[in-house]
Amino acid sequence: MRLSEFIPANRQAILEEWEAFARTCSPASGAMDIVALRDHASEMLTVIVEDLETPQNKAEQSEKSKGNAPVSEDDAVTAAEEHGADRAESGFSVEQMVSEFRALRASVIRLWIKSQGGTIAPSDIDDLTRFNEAIDQSLAESVSRYTEDLDKSKEMFLAMLGHDLRSPLNAIVMSAEFMLETKELPEPHLTLASRIGSSSRRMERMIGDLLDFTRSRLGGGIPIVREEMSMDKTVHDVVEEICAAHPDRTIKIDARGGDRGNWDCARISQALTNIVGNALEHGAVGTVVSVNVAGDDKAVAITVHNNGVPISAHQMNGMFGPMKSREANASTKGAYGNLGLGLYIAERIVTAHGGRIDVESTEDDGTVFTIRLPRSGPLDQIPAGGA
Repeated sequence: MRLSEFIPANRQAILEEWEAFARTCSPASGAMDIVALRDHASEMLTVIVEDLETPQNKAEQSEKSKGNAPVSEDDAVTAAEEHGADRAESGFSVEQMVSEFRALRASVIRLWIKSQGGTIAPSDIDDLTRFNEAIDQSLAESVSRYTEDLDKSKEMFLAMLGHDLRSPLNAIVMSAEFMLETKELPEPHLTLASRIGSSSRRMERMIGDLLDFTRSRLGGGIPIVREEMSMDKTVHDVVEEICAAHPDRTIKIDARGGDRGNWDCARISQALTNIVGNALEHGAVGTVVSVNVAGDDKAVAITVHNNGVPISAHQMNGMFGPMKSREANASTKGAYGNLGLGLYIAERIVTAHGGRIDVESTEDDGTVFTIRLPRSGPLDQIPAGGA
């Protein structure tokens, strides 16, 4: 009996074996009923049978072996994808879900060979190969959907956590500011209250970055509200604030080409703070960080330069990726520096404005981050030669 005929004729026995295995995947399976344990399994077997009965040329087989299955015309969710989503929601680990497919594969092959008298003919090899390819495709679809849904749930959790942390943190900030404003605190209480205020404000910025990160990862992007503003003034304001927090460092500004444009002032300030802060963090102690602004009637370019250890080639790849791991160096302080959210958020803000960030880093010339922002419209609409 061909495998495509055996599976429908023995569907019940196959599903019972798979159900028995799924019940061993505790604790996730503990509260699931028989219907839930068999979810989509019958549909997946139907898809596999249809695949076995469909002619396949060598090119199609080669594509399938690479995980490139034919895409349905209506872009419908497959049974395997639904299975992956349900397993993620039910609390199954990805290892348990993969084991389910291993058990399904073994059950079908074992029962089929048993029905063949313990042996298979050379003509059955093609069926066996096609079956394994179909199982692998279903597994790939399930794992892809499982990881996608799990990532979204993690990011949603981070978003809710960041949002809920803001209220108690605001209370701490306001309390610290009130105690400082009274100007009645003796030492060392004055110093301690000042530390509480500065640390809690830093935590506020970190939570803001976390919320921006989760918002962008969940597909919402970073929202911007364009209003007419002066880029030169914004750069001066950002640098002045950073200098107040780093009185031992020197930042030079040449901001005479920004003039006015339609940007989101708060978001641009956030991006510049992250880029200039990164330059201070990784620039050599005692060196000067420079911030220059140039522009024309189409766009504005902001460059932030620092001297220090150049960025290595492998660090350059994914420089603006979230949650990246950086090599430890003398200027990296604490876990926040290792998260790398600052550069990620800055890049997302610039992209939301239709601009881009470039970076160059060498031993001789130092590290230069260049932010290019259109005054209106995306950069690909700006003629060559613009800022």
